Amino acid sequence: MTEPRLEEFVAGLPKAELHVHHVGSASPEIVAMLARRHPGRVPDDPALLADFFEFRDFAHFIELYMAVVGLVRTPDDVRLLTYEIAREMAGQQIRYAELTCTPYTSVWPHHDDRGMAVEAYTEAIEDARVAAERDFGTVLRWIYDIPSETGLRGADGTLDIALRHAPDGLVGFGLGGPEIGWPRRLFQPHFDAARAAGLRSVPHAGETTGPETVWEALRLLGAERIGHGTSSAEDPELLAHLAETGIALEVCPSSNVATRAVASLSEHPLRAFVDAGVTVTINSDDPPMFGTSLTREYALAATLLDLDEAGVADLARAAVAASWAPDGVKTDLVAAIDAHLATWTRAEPD
Repeated sequence: MTEPRLEEFVAGLPKAELHVHHVGSASPEIVAMLARRHPGRVPDDPALLADFFEFRDFAHFIELYMAVVGLVRTPDDVRLLTYEIAREMAGQQIRYAELTCTPYTSVWPHHDDRGMAVEAYTEAIEDARVAAERDFGTVLRWIYDIPSETGLRGADGTLDIALRHAPDGLVGFGLGGPEIGWPRRLFQPHFDAARAAGLRSVPHAGETTGPETVWEALRLLGAERIGHGTSSAEDPELLAHLAETGIALEVCPSSNVATRAVASLSEHPLRAFVDAGVTVTINSDDPPMFGTSLTREYALAATLLDLDEAGVADLARAAVAASWAPDGVKTDLVAAIDAHLATWTRAEPD
């Protein structure tokens, strides 16, 4: 398959995305609009944002990410952001997405006196979710994650929001932010409580630390998927465990290069994961910040894995299977993937 045809096939492929951050999905146009509403450090010109999002390392990425988080201050900001993200997803044929939200950084009194009431935050994302499905056909669900840099205070606040003010679309409980200095075991009680309430466990682990962090996430947090898991490739026993249990890694190639989690795309461990039989899903993480999209990440994965159309369709099906979408959504999305592949195969030139 030639590169242009690969891109064309992927562009039309119905997709699910499982590792994508709410604020991190704001396009340059949305970020600039919010920056004009709330003037400060972040440029209010979309053309300047590419330079702004030049990351020296993971710590610098977190610093700049939090600057954008600071632009989302009102329920109207939240609603606008969420609805416009869904519009852009629909343009990529993303039919289902689990957006990772970090309400602790927006909601008062858990964060600071600039925050909004938790009821207003919940109403804003839910109103946008319902409108997005109606207007674009894109089904959204939420994962509420603990920002690790806020420590136990942030963990307590996130759990309280998730348990006492859960939106209808909430399916999972996560853990993001820096890994160094914040071992996964600190958050075990919070994950125990969230899992007891029926939320699925999906922490980040092994992105900027070694495979021991992934083991902690599995053993102590009951992880059912792993965000990134990049360093898992360093531990053959861990790879075998992931393959045997079917626990998926949420792989984000461009993100890993941009944050220096891996040195280059050619050194990315995606091939090692697949060769070891590990279930992988392809994701964009914070796409505008990394100058990418889910469509581009699929094209990169196809190149790294030397896949044809059928192989790319298998990646798309794996994301659906690993998702926590309603059964009907899963069935419809797999049928759409199959139909796209069949149509493409019939149209393949001799």
